[in-house]
Amino acid sequence: MTMTALVAPTVADYEASADLATLLVRTTQDDSLSLPAEQLRLSCKCAHCTRARIDGRFPESFPGIAITEIHDLGYGLNIAFSDGHNRGIYPKIYLMSLAGH
Repeated sequence: MTMTALVAPTVADYEASADLATLLVRTTQDDSLSLPAEQLRLSCKCAHCTRARIDGRFPESFPGIAITEIHDLGYGLNIAFSDGHNRGIYPKIYLMSLAGH
């Protein structure tokens, strides 16, 4: 009997778009996904952003926000933005869910 394991796709490669407005992701199943920088910034779950949401201080939008740095932590990406925010860690499974996968 042959058993086949089902493995959920995950992030295989990534880069910021040329205009820094989008995170471009290639999955382990060779799908290409794109996540707008504003969506990522709005989806940050770091303690600072979570507290700002609770206190009603979190902005409703981040017009013109850009990705300034991306660091691969293995299980996720640490993404820095043009507004100076650099605390967000986006687990790869979370990125996939933000992209609708």
